[in-house]
Amino acid sequence: MFKTIKINRNKLTILGVKFPDLKTFEITANAIGSNMFEGFEPTQKGVVIIRDYLTGKISLSKLIKFAKDKSYV
Repeated sequence: MFKTIKINRNKLTILGVKFPDLKTFEITANAIGSNMFEGFEPTQKGVVIIRDYLTGKISLSKLIKFAKDKSYV
């Protein structure tokens, strides 16, 4: 079953995680929503990892390591 998550477009937050701009916020929200249809259950930690990758704070190799280690849980 599809679960809702807390998204605040006015404050640019997803599960309480603040985004620097509307574009990054929308890209992330769309990606999370699409993956939720496949069974992905986002966590606040996972949203931080996605945001940090999209804003260049972490590299693709670090993102892959987080995914392999299931650090997003």
